Amino acid sequence: MTTGEHGVLMPSPHKETLRVKSIVVVPTYNEIDNIDTVLNRVRAHAPSSDILVVDDNSPDGTGIVADRRAEDDSHIHVLHREEKNGLGPAYLAGFTWALDHGYELIVEMDADGSHRPQDVALLIQRAEMPDHPDLVIGSRWVSGGTTHGWDAKRVFLSRAGNAYINALLGLGVLDATAGLRVYRANILCGIHPEDIEATGYGFQVNMTKIVHERGGTIVEMPITFLEREAGESKLSGDIFTEELQLVTRWGLAHRATQLKDLSKSVVSTINGKLKDRRAR
Repeated sequence: MTTGEHGVLMPSPHKETLRVKSIVVVPTYNEIDNIDTVLNRVRAHAPSSDILVVDDNSPDGTGIVADRRAEDDSHIHVLHREEKNGLGPAYLAGFTWALDHGYELIVEMDADGSHRPQDVALLIQRAEMPDHPDLVIGSRWVSGGTTHGWDAKRVFLSRAGNAYINALLGLGVLDATAGLRVYRANILCGIHPEDIEATGYGFQVNMTKIVHERGGTIVEMPITFLEREAGESKLSGDIFTEELQLVTRWGLAHRATQLKDLSKSVVSTINGKLKDRRAR
């Protein structure tokens, strides 16, 4: 283990780490232009990890391509869902499958080529370190993290959005919206679909919030985020609206709880002092 900038723990490049059972969950919908490339790169950079493709009945045949790959490679598995109903439900289905099959480390990764497989391998190594973090986030905004193909406006919106999330929720995470991350199985156990309020990209913030509230250890590792290589983006204005509304509601509830706890503490302190005066 080595220490990088600002105390960030980094895997030692020439030191073997204890391997644990890991799986990379890749949700897909119409990613036929990317799926082969993503599978090839993950197998090359993280050969000890299995891959689970969660396909939402893609009309373009992505699921069929994934099935063919699974027939030829025992490390690749495919979970078919009947319809496309959001990123969150797709990941939850993948998490459930992975937990049922005994995986200890469960990785989230996009299918559009924006997440580099070498960063996947780095995050898995970090999760395997002796401190056993519950969540390792591949962060664009910690020191060493960066993006390629983004204009200044998009960088500003992402940074501002994460600053807003931190201001309201106090998560202490610079990139709570990041989609490349590794969960330890024990932190996912007991999470039910009804615990998740976000179906779109707000799912990442929702999950970070749950891990934080459960007292889980969260660490961030710098990654390089790339612009989509092929196919069409699934991002829309509705996705960002959902995330903004949820974060605002969660933040107001969080601050209300803090004020309530502070009020109780102040009242308790005052009552204690009054009691002491009467006892004199």
